[in-house]
Amino acid sequence: MSKLGKLFKGGSSGRAKGRAGPTPQEALARLRETEEMLTKKQEYLETRIQRELAAAKHHGTGNKRAALQALKRKKKYEKQLSQIDGTLSTIEFQREALENSHTNTEVFKNMGYAAQAMKKVHENMDLDKIDSLMDDVTEQQAVAQEISEAISNRVGFGDEFDEDELMAELEELEQEELNKKMTDIRLPSVPSTSLPTRPTSSRKKVEDDDDMKQLAAWAS
Repeated sequence: MSKLGKLFKGGSSGRAKGRAGPTPQEALARLRETEEMLTKKQEYLETRIQRELAAAKHHGTGNKRAALQALKRKKKYEKQLSQIDGTLSTIEFQREALENSHTNTEVFKNMGYAAQAMKKVHENMDLDKIDSLMDDVTEQQAVAQEISEAISNRVGFGDEFDEDELMAELEELEQEELNKKMTDIRLPSVPSTSLPTRPTSSRKKVEDDDDMKQLAAWAS
Protein backbone atom coordinates (compact mmCIF):
# COMPACT_ATOMS: atom_id res chain seq x y z
CA MET A 1 0.00 0.00 0.00
CA SER A 2 1.32 3.45 -0.89
CA LYS A 3 2.07 6.10 1.69
CA LEU A 4 -0.83 8.20 0.42
CA GLY A 5 -3.18 5.26 0.87
CA LYS A 6 -1.91 4.68 4.40
CA LEU A 7 -2.40 8.35 5.12
CA PHE A 8 -6.09 8.38 4.15
CA LYS A 9 -6.75 4.95 5.60
CA GLY A 10 -5.24 5.95 8.91
CA GLY A 11 -7.35 9.10 9.02
CA SER A 12 -10.61 7.29 8.27
CA SER A 13 -9.95 4.50 10.74
CA GLY A 14 -9.16 7.07 13.43
CA ARG A 15 -12.49 8.80 12.88
CA ALA A 16 -14.31 5.46 12.79
CA LYS A 17 -12.97 4.52 16.22
CA GLY A 18 -14.02 7.85 17.62
CA ARG A 19 -10.45 8.73 18.58
CA ALA A 20 -9.63 12.37 19.20
CA GLY A 21 -8.09 14.33 16.34
CA PRO A 22 -4.36 14.07 15.67
CA THR A 23 -1.93 16.21 17.60
CA PRO A 24 -0.09 18.98 15.78
CA GLN A 25 3.08 16.88 15.86
CA GLU A 26 1.29 13.93 14.22
CA ALA A 27 -0.28 16.13 11.56
CA LEU A 28 3.06 17.79 10.78
CA ALA A 29 4.72 14.40 10.48
CA ARG A 30 2.03 13.27 8.02
CA LEU A 31 2.39 16.41 5.95
CA ARG A 32 6.16 15.98 5.76
CA GLU A 33 5.73 12.35 4.65
CA THR A 34 3.33 13.51 1.95
CA GLU A 35 5.76 16.19 0.79
CA GLU A 36 8.54 13.62 0.60
CA MET A 37 6.38 11.23 -1.41
CA LEU A 38 5.27 13.92 -3.87
CA THR A 39 8.85 15.16 -4.28
CA LYS A 40 9.94 11.66 -5.29
CA LYS A 41 6.99 11.50 -7.67
CA GLN A 42 8.16 14.79 -9.15
CA GLU A 43 11.63 13.42 -9.79
CA TYR A 44 10.14 10.32 -11.45
CA LEU A 45 7.91 12.38 -13.75
CA GLU A 46 10.79 14.66 -14.74
CA THR A 47 12.84 11.62 -15.68
CA ARG A 48 9.95 10.19 -17.78
CA ILE A 49 9.43 13.53 -19.52
CA GLN A 50 13.09 13.66 -20.55
CA ARG A 51 12.91 10.04 -21.73
CA GLU A 52 9.80 10.62 -23.85
CA LEU A 53 11.30 13.76 -25.32
CA ALA A 54 14.40 11.84 -26.30
CA ALA A 55 12.22 9.12 -27.86
CA ALA A 56 10.28 11.68 -29.91
CA LYS A 57 13.52 13.15 -31.19
CA HIS A 58 14.83 9.70 -31.96
CA HIS A 59 11.81 8.65 -34.05
CA GLY A 60 11.30 12.03 -35.69
CA THR A 61 9.36 12.14 -38.92
CA GLY A 62 10.74 8.75 -39.93
CA ASN A 63 8.43 7.08 -37.41
CA LYS A 64 5.84 9.73 -37.00
CA ARG A 65 3.38 7.56 -35.11
CA ALA A 66 5.91 6.54 -32.43
CA ALA A 67 7.18 10.10 -32.14
CA LEU A 68 3.66 11.47 -31.59
CA GLN A 69 2.92 8.83 -28.97
CA ALA A 70 6.06 9.82 -27.12
CA LEU A 71 5.05 13.48 -27.21
CA LYS A 72 1.57 12.59 -25.91
CA ARG A 73 3.03 10.71 -22.97
CA LYS A 74 5.35 13.66 -22.32
CA LYS A 75 2.37 16.02 -22.23
CA LYS A 76 0.57 13.68 -19.80
CA TYR A 77 3.57 13.56 -17.49
CA GLU A 78 3.94 17.34 -17.64
CA LYS A 79 0.30 17.75 -16.62
CA GLN A 80 0.80 15.40 -13.65
CA LEU A 81 3.96 17.27 -12.74
CA SER A 82 2.08 20.59 -12.78
CA GLN A 83 -0.62 19.12 -10.54
CA ILE A 84 1.98 17.87 -8.08
CA ASP A 85 3.61 21.32 -8.03
CA GLY A 86 0.27 22.84 -7.03
CA THR A 87 -0.33 20.14 -4.43
CA LEU A 88 3.08 20.68 -2.91
CA SER A 89 2.46 24.42 -2.67
CA THR A 90 -0.84 23.77 -0.88
CA ILE A 91 0.73 21.26 1.51
CA GLU A 92 3.63 23.63 2.22
CA PHE A 93 1.20 26.44 3.03
CA GLN A 94 -0.84 24.14 5.28
CA ARG A 95 2.27 22.85 7.05
CA GLU A 96 3.57 26.38 7.73
CA ALA A 97 0.15 27.45 9.02
CA LEU A 98 -0.01 24.40 11.28
CA GLU A 99 3.52 25.04 12.55
CA ASN A 100 2.62 28.65 13.33
CA SER A 101 -0.61 27.59 15.05
CA HIS A 102 1.28 25.01 17.09
CA THR A 103 3.86 27.63 18.06
CA ASN A 104 1.16 30.09 19.07
CA THR A 105 -0.59 27.38 21.08
CA GLU A 106 2.60 26.52 22.94
CA VAL A 107 3.31 30.20 23.59
CA PHE A 108 -0.21 30.73 24.90
CA LYS A 109 0.04 27.62 27.08
CA ASN A 110 3.37 28.72 28.55
CA MET A 111 2.03 32.21 29.20
CA GLY A 112 -0.90 30.58 31.02
CA TYR A 113 1.51 28.58 33.16
CA ALA A 114 3.43 31.76 33.98
CA ALA A 115 0.23 33.60 34.89
CA GLN A 116 -0.80 30.76 37.21
CA ALA A 117 2.62 30.80 38.85
CA MET A 118 2.44 34.56 39.40
CA LYS A 119 -1.06 34.18 40.83
CA LYS A 120 0.17 31.50 43.23
CA VAL A 121 3.05 33.71 44.32
CA HIS A 122 0.78 36.69 44.95
CA GLU A 123 -2.15 34.84 46.53
CA ASN A 124 -0.71 35.22 50.05
CA MET A 125 0.20 38.85 49.60
CA ASP A 126 -2.23 41.52 50.89
CA LEU A 127 -1.84 45.01 49.42
CA ASP A 128 -2.98 46.59 52.70
CA LYS A 129 -0.35 44.61 54.60
CA ILE A 130 2.28 45.62 52.04
CA ASP A 131 1.38 49.30 52.44
CA SER A 132 1.53 48.96 56.22
CA LEU A 133 4.87 47.20 56.00
CA MET A 134 6.32 49.90 53.75
CA ASP A 135 5.10 52.57 56.21
CA ASP A 136 6.89 50.75 59.01
CA VAL A 137 10.04 50.48 56.94
CA THR A 138 9.95 54.19 56.13
CA GLU A 139 9.38 55.08 59.78
CA GLN A 140 12.23 52.91 61.00
CA GLN A 141 14.54 54.37 58.37
CA ALA A 142 13.71 57.85 59.65
CA VAL A 143 14.39 56.77 63.25
CA ALA A 144 17.71 55.22 62.22
CA GLN A 145 18.67 58.45 60.45
CA GLU A 146 17.88 60.51 63.54
CA ILE A 147 19.92 58.17 65.73
CA SER A 148 22.85 58.36 63.33
CA GLU A 149 22.74 62.16 63.29
CA ALA A 150 22.52 62.31 67.09
CA ILE A 151 25.53 60.03 67.49
CA SER A 152 27.61 61.92 64.95
CA ASN A 153 26.99 65.37 66.49
CA ARG A 154 29.92 66.84 68.51
CA VAL A 155 29.44 66.50 72.24
CA GLY A 156 29.44 69.99 73.86
CA PHE A 157 31.91 69.34 76.72
CA GLY A 158 33.60 72.58 77.85
CA ASP A 159 31.31 74.87 75.87
CA GLU A 160 30.44 76.77 79.10
CA PHE A 161 33.96 78.39 79.28
CA ASP A 162 34.70 81.78 77.73
CA GLU A 163 37.00 81.25 74.79
CA ASP A 164 38.44 84.82 74.98
CA GLU A 165 39.55 84.24 78.57
CA LEU A 166 41.20 80.98 77.59
CA MET A 167 43.12 82.71 74.77
CA ALA A 168 44.32 85.46 77.12
CA GLU A 169 45.57 82.86 79.59
CA LEU A 170 47.36 81.01 76.83
CA GLU A 171 49.11 84.18 75.62
CA GLU A 172 50.18 84.93 79.21
CA LEU A 173 51.70 81.47 79.56
CA GLU A 174 53.59 81.87 76.31
CA GLN A 175 54.99 85.25 77.43
CA GLU A 176 56.19 83.76 80.73
CA GLU A 177 57.91 80.96 78.91
CA LEU A 178 59.62 83.45 76.57
CA ASN A 179 60.84 85.56 79.48
CA LYS A 180 62.27 82.50 81.18
CA LYS A 181 64.23 81.54 78.09
CA MET A 182 65.63 85.08 77.74
CA THR A 183 66.81 85.00 81.39
CA ASP A 184 68.62 81.70 80.92
CA ILE A 185 70.68 83.05 78.01
CA ARG A 186 74.27 84.08 79.27
CA LEU A 187 76.63 86.24 77.17
CA PRO A 188 80.35 85.12 77.05
CA SER A 189 82.72 87.16 79.31
CA VAL A 190 85.51 89.35 77.81
CA PRO A 191 89.02 88.03 78.65
CA SER A 192 90.99 90.33 81.00
CA THR A 193 94.49 89.52 79.62
CA SER A 194 95.69 90.79 76.29
CA LEU A 195 96.55 88.41 73.52
CA PRO A 196 100.29 87.84 72.93
CA THR A 197 101.75 89.79 70.06
CA ARG A 198 104.93 89.09 68.07
CA PRO A 199 107.43 91.92 67.99
CA THR A 200 107.59 93.45 64.56
CA SER A 201 111.20 94.65 64.84
CA SER A 202 112.61 91.21 65.67
CA ARG A 203 110.81 89.67 62.72
CA LYS A 204 112.02 92.37 60.38
CA LYS A 205 115.61 91.91 61.63
CA VAL A 206 115.57 88.20 60.96
CA GLU A 207 114.34 88.77 57.42
CA ASP A 208 117.19 91.31 56.74
CA ASP A 209 119.83 88.91 58.03
CA ASP A 210 118.58 86.19 55.73
CA ASP A 211 118.77 88.51 52.71
CA MET A 212 122.35 89.53 53.50
CA LYS A 213 123.43 85.94 53.82
CA GLN A 214 121.95 85.13 50.36
CA LEU A 215 123.78 88.12 48.75
CA ALA A 216 127.08 87.10 50.34
CA ALA A 217 126.73 83.54 49.08
CA TRP A 218 126.02 84.78 45.57
CA ALA A 219 128.94 87.18 45.50
CA SER A 220 131.49 84.55 46.56
